[in-house]
Amino acid sequence: MVFSLFLAGALALSPETVARAFSGHEGAYVQIECSTGEMFRSDGEASSRKLAPCSTFKIWNSAIGLETGVVGGLGELFWKWDGVKRTLVPAWNQDQTLRSAFAVSCVPAYQKLARDIGADRMKEWIAKIGYGNGDISSGLDVFWLPAQGRTTILISAEEQAAMIVRLVTGKLPFSEKTRASLRDLMKTKSTDRGTLYGKTGTAGNAKGEFVLGWFVGFVESKGRTFAFACRLDGTGVMGKDARAATEAILASQGLL
Repeated sequence: MVFSLFLAGALALSPETVARAFSGHEGAYVQIECSTGEMFRSDGEASSRKLAPCSTFKIWNSAIGLETGVVGGLGELFWKWDGVKRTLVPAWNQDQTLRSAFAVSCVPAYQKLARDIGADRMKEWIAKIGYGNGDISSGLDVFWLPAQGRTTILISAEEQAAMIVRLVTGKLPFSEKTRASLRDLMKTKSTDRGTLYGKTGTAGNAKGEFVLGWFVGFVESKGRTFAFACRLDGTGVMGKDARAATEAILASQGLL
């Protein structure tokens, strides 16, 4: 794996730290200090490679749903279980609020949210926030979910991290109320060093093997905020592995 530094003088990161956290997997890690724009990229080519966002798009699906009023708040019941038993994640087999659906990454609930937002508004908002390549042509309720023969919306790790910077710094057209709700929704972990916010994403291949894991978000520590995007590639990797790698990288810097 080849690593590169770009404007990384103030970031206490090294190629060795990221390599250890990746545990032999390929992928990309991008970290940006939100106030200065200083950036660390591992493997510049991999960091700019565009792939499906998988469930990390739930960050933006949530924000658009809140901003348009399609869902009224984090505790509002917005998806009533349809009675279909889904064995992949048993927690999907119940009614969902936005908070609970985000926590268990409930795909059918977020598919309904996308349908309720509607194609015109979704396309408008995707363009307004400048998300990835903007392609939602594969279907309103599947365009972020990779599958054999499906062309999804595509985004790179560097673009993912840059989107989070714009969210954190108020450069996206979301209200303060929506941003506060999203921050609450994304809160993942707190230590005496910092607080972690983020969302995982996982994809599989035609054989049913997990082959892609994302973790995208930001960390607040000692008055500073860093956006990040971690993507791991390879057989068996999932979003939880990308999260574990990210936590190790942040902890090595004393940020978590």
